[in-house]
Amino acid sequence: MSNNTLKTRIFYSLLFILVLTSTLLAQPKPNNFNKEQSNIPSIESLWKEPLNISELDLYFGEGGSQNLPIAPFKYLKKDTSGSQKKFTVEDAHGIKWKVKVGEESQCETVAVRLLWAAGYYTDMTYYLPEIQVEGVFDENSKGTKIFSTKTFYGARMELVRKEKKIDRWKWHKNPFIGTKEFDGLKVMMMLINNWDLKQENNVILENKGKSKYYVADLGASFGKTGIEMFGRSKNNIKDFSNSKFVKKVSIDKVDFSFHTRPLIFLIFYPSYYFERSKAGKIAKGVPRENVRWIGELLSKLSDKQLNDAFRAANYSPDQAQKFVLALRSRINQIASL
Repeated sequence: MSNNTLKTRIFYSLLFILVLTSTLLAQPKPNNFNKEQSNIPSIESLWKEPLNISELDLYFGEGGSQNLPIAPFKYLKKDTSGSQKKFTVEDAHGIKWKVKVGEESQCETVAVRLLWAAGYYTDMTYYLPEIQVEGVFDENSKGTKIFSTKTFYGARMELVRKEKKIDRWKWHKNPFIGTKEFDGLKVMMMLINNWDLKQENNVILENKGKSKYYVADLGASFGKTGIEMFGRSKNNIKDFSNSKFVKKVSIDKVDFSFHTRPLIFLIFYPSYYFERSKAGKIAKGVPRENVRWIGELLSKLSDKQLNDAFRAANYSPDQAQKFVLALRSRINQIASL
């Protein structure tokens, strides 16, 4: 056997061992939620028909003006999940809010309002341009802990709900596959270009025996989709406006231009790679009648309502107008299929 042949065999043997080891190490970790669900949920666990959609207030959203978080805010704890700075505070009424600061805070505020208006469950959120938080621990201090009052700019305030988290759901495996309501939710993700479709963001809540299925993190929205780490963006009006939306329309199916594929070398982390790859398939072969259904529903929203959603997130009038124009164009495309 030649040296080159031996080296080749050794190389592929090591590669096989590496892939096998990565596969074993990358198996999904068990959720901390209770896995036992006795009943198959009804469609009301995913979607409820919005009443008078053309009259909904998209400025204050689900919570209305009566649930606005009220200063002063007291720092409770840091949240290390995700890529954005997050922490929990308590407001003047003793209500707890999860604060997110960063580029996702604006676009997530808008995305939540759009899904809520369309009848889907979401987190209750508000956007405050500036907040002061008391009792923030200085992480750079050495020795004695130092607490101070800090100002944070561009804060998305998310209500810490009292419902119990019981599980997470998957885009390619859930009780609602094949329904128009689930297809509508898929289209909503593509409408706002939310490319972060990982199972970690899909939450099931339970309260008094009733469950709610929803997408809990919509921050990777209103930019463009693409290959991981390259060509993706969020909260970018230029990218969102220039992104192709509907890719192909046949007699009964619609394909969307929507990309969530990870980089190829991430196949060494199989659970992550295949989860993201499968999630991207939601953009293919969506029943045309179901796409048109959600489009017709969204078309009942006025430009003023859409503008109010962006105004609620403190976009400038010019930015809001550009986003509304791009969003309206997308809604018109699917409503006219």
